[in-house]
Amino acid sequence: MNAAERIQELKAQRKAVILAHNYQSPEVQDVADYVGDSLGLSQKAASTDAEVIIFCGVDFMAESAKILSPDKKVVLPESDAMCPMSAMCTDLELAPVKEKYPEAAIVAYVNTSAAVKALADVCCTSANAVRVVGKMPQKRIIFVPDRNLGAYVQRFHPDKEILLWPGFCPTHHDIDVQQLNEIKRKHPKAKLMVHPECTPEVIDLADHVSSTEGMIKYAKTSDAQEFIVGTEVDMTYRLGKEAPGKTFIPVPTAVCPNMKRTTISSLIKALETLSPEITLSPEIIEAARRPLERMMEIGRGD
Repeated sequence: MNAAERIQELKAQRKAVILAHNYQSPEVQDVADYVGDSLGLSQKAASTDAEVIIFCGVDFMAESAKILSPDKKVVLPESDAMCPMSAMCTDLELAPVKEKYPEAAIVAYVNTSAAVKALADVCCTSANAVRVVGKMPQKRIIFVPDRNLGAYVQRFHPDKEILLWPGFCPTHHDIDVQQLNEIKRKHPKAKLMVHPECTPEVIDLADHVSSTEGMIKYAKTSDAQEFIVGTEVDMTYRLGKEAPGKTFIPVPTAVCPNMKRTTISSLIKALETLSPEITLSPEIIEAARRPLERMMEIGRGD
């Protein structure tokens, strides 16, 4: 029995669903039931009758799945698959800032811990951050934890004062203009797609700025045949499957080491042992669920 067959056997025994983020390695994407962005996967899992969610991603993603599916067992195959940006904003750091600015709305990017979400007024994704901030009646916004995404949102809402938390995604933050210009010289006809977690200088250079799912829509509908992909390298694998016949050029250094911790071996072990399991208190689940639900009422975005 090969690894893929063993995974299918265990999945049936455990009544499990396997979710893989777009930044997972191709072999992990290939054995998943669903591949996508973090919130979309959590919503998908909540709608299934699976009893177990195996989330091939990083810590905050598995927590979001638990928040939206509190009655399901949620397993993160690698317990040390942490998101460094999420770790840059803790509830202990945010609480005094919330007290200092009682008139402000706290908008928490989904790339945050459950404890931080529990302090927020509303959550957002990279796809709907601009819309969510625009729908908030408050003029002052505390945006956590990504200063690059917050600065991108600020472009669309000059009437609001957005207080930027000093966090960032190392993988996106390290994509630089010089690097992209070198790739553009080699591929002059290629369109540059970048994620809004990139720096303002990189966003200024781009032909298209969007979430990973937005990149798929853009690639499918664009007349262009070549695309430079300004996000994690393995997004090119998903893009290649979604838009066959088109060429997707990665930024070679844009690798998220934490996303790469999950392997076929650790996935099999997770199915065998149903661990490491994500556990959250009922109080945190309830408090963190409200800002997620409020976001979903506002709308997902493109």
